[in-house]
Order: sequence, then structure tokens, then C-alpha cells
Amino acid sequence: MEEAGHVRYTYRLRVSAVAREALLAEWDRCRWLWNECVARSKKAHRDGEKCGPARLDRMLTRARAVTPWLAEGSSVPQQQLIRDFGKSRAKALKDVKERLPVRQRVGMPGYKKKREAAPTLNYTRRGFRLKAGRLHLAGGVVVPVVWSRELPAEPSSVRVYQDGVGDWYASFLVPAEVQPLPVTDRVLGVDWGVTEIATTTSDAHDLPHPDHGGKARQKLSRYDRMMARRKPKKGQAASKGYRTAKRWRAKTHRKIARQRQDTARKWAKKVVRDHDVIAVEDFKPKFLARSSLARKAADAAIGTTKKALLEMGRKHGRDVRLVHPAHTTMDCGRCGARTKHALPLSQRTYTCTACGLVSPRDKNSARVMLVRAGLAPAGDEGVRPPGAPLQEAA
Repeated sequence: MEEAGHVRYTYRLRVSAVAREALLAEWDRCRWLWNECVARSKKAHRDGEKCGPARLDRMLTRARAVTPWLAEGSSVPQQQLIRDFGKSRAKALKDVKERLPVRQRVGMPGYKKKREAAPTLNYTRRGFRLKAGRLHLAGGVVVPVVWSRELPAEPSSVRVYQDGVGDWYASFLVPAEVQPLPVTDRVLGVDWGVTEIATTTSDAHDLPHPDHGGKARQKLSRYDRMMARRKPKKGQAASKGYRTAKRWRAKTHRKIARQRQDTARKWAKKVVRDHDVIAVEDFKPKFLARSSLARKAADAAIGTTKKALLEMGRKHGRDVRLVHPAHTTMDCGRCGARTKHALPLSQRTYTCTACGLVSPRDKNSARVMLVRAGLAPAGDEGVRPPGAPLQEAA
């Protein structure tokens, strides 16, 4: 089969007390090394010197030679951390060089605080092995894995991390293979929204808002009040009740995130299975966080749904075309005419003054996606005439 890049398979880990202590100790060494890289990077910037991964590798070699505490840990996650630091710093310098607006820059890597940074350890192929259903990490750490599904191929690396609830996971990186689906001769246009997450040219493939966050809002508010009542004063350790409420709150947020991801993946699989080519609005919902629809938009998880659709299309070899979102609500999906003024959000029906088309606003925008992606003419449900070739995007 044809390869389609790489994909991650994540599994839950059953970490014993001994393994947890070893992993946290390894993370303490890596966190110290990261902070040392940040300090060296700032010093090199002040002195006008270069600070690339090669120089930081030499620093690690010297540090392990004179620091027994650092040398007790495996060199694999420490070297990989330096690679990650180099990539993060290079991306920040690239954004500065290209003079991107400050709000769009990723920012230089900063210090990792002990009580704020979540443990994350990366191991390359020489730093781990799988044996008898257990994950053997460099340094003598052995952890049982909950194999919810089989790995499709030999993993090239693994990321061991702890989430906000305190559970440990292993994320394996494996090569992905294209799994082609039968040809359907159907195309689809997708327009993103807030009231309805996805409006398409086919009524059967619209994605209504599931309101996962709204259903759990009462429970989250209760946990917020519990934490507010037990909030420790500055300099004092948190009480058991505060830690318990914080854990309950984190578990609820994790459940909501998984529900959103599950909804997005199921919808994306249905869309990809039924259509050969999909025209998707290249919508970036970040600006909605500053609007009155911020809570509704965050619960809609448009970014998660869009990412799931792109990944599913790549997995099954479907053609997913991103369409620029400018003026998609102002153009006519039939004749292409543009209104003379921007339509207010309260106006939910689009009426074309040129051809007389009257259509729901979002449905018209979905048809505009097809036209801009070069997939017109198509029927109302996106069915092409038998034997008609698909046009290339302009």
C-alpha cells in the first residue's frame, strides 16, 4: 500500500509506584536540561553567538561528565529534548525573521516550572522496545501497556506523557498507509458554523451542534465553586479537598474533549466514505474567542472537526480541498454574483439579486465551496452526471 506519512497510536499505561518514581525522576532531569538550554540560549543571544543543537549537545556531554545526578538518567530522552528545543527556537527565530505580527508568533521557548509543566519523555527506536506486551524504556523502566488495538507497523519512536488528571499514556509513531475506499462519484461542500458545526450541500451529512460542554456545565460550575472555597493562600500547600476537586474538574474536561473528538471522527468517516472529493472552508476559528459566541464556538470544536476530516481524507486517499473563506457568505452558489454589502449574522436567508436564488445562508456558502474548488456543475446533493470527469481546482 502507498504510505501517507506517519500517524500516532496512543495507549493507556499501567504505571506502578516504582515506575512512576523513575519516570518522574527522568522528567526532573529533562526539565532541568530544558531550563539550562533556555538560559544558554539567552546568554548566547546577549553575546551575539549562535546556539544550535550541536552546541547544546556538547553542553549535555560535559554536563553528564561532571554531574552524576544527570548521568544516572538515560541519554536518549535528554538528547531528544535538545532536538525539540532546537526546533522550537528555530521556529521562533523564523517568525521574527519573516516579521510576522507578534500575536501570530510562537514565541521563544521559556522555562518549565515544576508544578506547571506536564511530564513528557520522547524515546527514539534505540531507547525502547516492546516485549511480552510491556514497554521497556531506556534506564530499566518497564511499564505494562493497555493494548486497546494492535499496532499496524513497527513504531519508530514513542512519547510517554502524563495528562492533567495524572494518568500515563504512550504515543507510538508508526508509518501510515493509504486505505482506499470505493469510488462514489460524489462531491461535497462543507461550510463551518457555530449553531450548526458543519453545513454541507447534502442534508444527510450536516453536523448539528452536540453541546457536549453545555451538558457538563452544571458539573463544572460545582467543581469551580469547590475549588474557590478551598483555594490555598499564597505560599501554602493545597488541601486534599482542593486537589480532589481539581482532579474531578480535569476528568470532566477530559471527557468533554474525548466526546468532541469522537463526534468529529465519526462524522469525518461518514463524509469520507460517501464522497470522492470534499471542498472544505479553510476556516480559522481563533478570532471567535474574542466574540460574544466564544463559549458556543469553543464547544463546537471546529478546529478539531476540521483536523479530523483532513486526517480521515489522507488516510483513505480522498481529495480534500481547502477553500479560502473570504466572501463565501456574499457570493451566489449558482451564478457567482456578489452582494454589495456584507450580510449581518441575523440574516439567515441568502437572496441573489442577479439570478433570483433563495437559499439558506449556510447552504449557499457550502455550494460556493464547490464552485471555488472547481467541482461545479453538481446537483443539489453533490451528485455528478455519470461519467463526468472531476475538474481540477483553479
